[in-house]
Parts: sequence; structure tokens; C-alpha cells
Amino acid sequence: MQIEILLGISQAHKAEGLIVVIDVFRAFSTACYLFGAGANRVFPVATLEEAYELRKRKPQLLLAGEREGKKPDDFDMGNSPSSIVKMDLQEKDIVFTTSLGTKGLTAVIGSEEILTGAFVNAGAIVSHVQKRQPACVSFVCTGSYDGQVHDEDLLCARYLENELMGRPNDFQEIVTYLREKGPYSKRFFDEACTSHPREDFDLCLDLDRFDFIVRMVNLDGARTLIRE
Repeated sequence: MQIEILLGISQAHKAEGLIVVIDVFRAFSTACYLFGAGANRVFPVATLEEAYELRKRKPQLLLAGEREGKKPDDFDMGNSPSSIVKMDLQEKDIVFTTSLGTKGLTAVIGSEEILTGAFVNAGAIVSHVQKRQPACVSFVCTGSYDGQVHDEDLLCARYLENELMGRPNDFQEIVTYLREKGPYSKRFFDEACTSHPREDFDLCLDLDRFDFIVRMVNLDGARTLIRE
């Protein structure tokens, strides 16, 4: 199995084989919490305009996401696991747009299969890939901070790679590093940063909380995330 790690959305078009698009803080952790709360389908879109247009056509859709970390005023929910984990979203269909994660998904050109990636369902991802045994796996790290890839996304890609290759992982070391040194993580511990609750840090790093994968498929011409 050939494994490639691609850094940044600008590299997403190079991804081949089975693709895992990673956004730990917080898009694809949030996606798992949406499904964990009962969501039926999630439609990832790159722009706010696409989100509004979808709901205009289908008023029953809920809007979820963020810009600059904050929930748009007219959205039903933001990109915060700590708020979504308390919701009842049974059988709800949701349009989801974020600054980086969903843009990374929509930037992937084509693949035999596309999954979202996060620590909260890492074990399920590894099990699925091992079962499929693709010739090539591409991990796309979507996050960027001042031009640098977010540490948490690269660490997640390496964690998944190690699991697939049978190499040891020290997840607690990853958590400690992100808490103490991660440049993006610091906003979770800044009391003035209300868009990033402290609880989100813990929820995004709740390793293997969910036992399902999130796969992107094409349903009726629309990119759609489903739980499997």
C-alpha cells in the first residue's frame, strides 16, 4: 500500500486512490458529531453562497458551519462539537460549509473513494482502509495557519499512516503537544476567543469516539456525506 501525505488544499487535486481529507480542528470532527447526533445526510459546500442557494431550493435543510471560526448569524449551528453534541438532529439533512475542511473536500478531483478524516473516528478509518486494501492512499491535510499546515492535521495523517503500517503511536504525546505547543490550539485556551470553546479541544481529540466512517458520495448530482 502506497501512502502519500499532501499538505494544504492547493495539493488536493493531486490526491489519488482512496483519499482521506483531514480537518481535526474542527470540520471533520464536527461532521462526526453531526452524524452522532442523528443527522441523516450532510451536504458539504465550499461557499456561503452555495449553502444559501441549497436552502433556498430546499427550505427544510439546516445550515451548519463557520467563517473565521464563527457561526454566520443566519445559520442554525456553527462548527462546534460542544454545541452539536447536545442537539437532537434525528433524520435532519444539513448543509455544511467551513473555511478549510469542506473546501478541501470539494477540491478533490476524483477518486475511487473519499473519506473525511479526524481523530474521533480514526480507528474506523484504519479498519475500513485495511479491509479495502487499496493500492494507494492519499491523506490531504486541509488546515493552514500563516501559510503553514496545521500541526493537528499532519499529526492525524501520520497517526493514520502509522496504524496502517503497523508502527507504534503515542496518542497522549500528540494531545500534550497540541495543548502546549500547537499554534492553532491556543485559541481553545484563550478566554477571549469565544468562537473556540475549551471543550471543543477535548471533543476533537476524543480518540475513536465514533465507530463509523464518513464517506462522500454523489447523490442526485450533489456531493453528500453519509455515515457508514
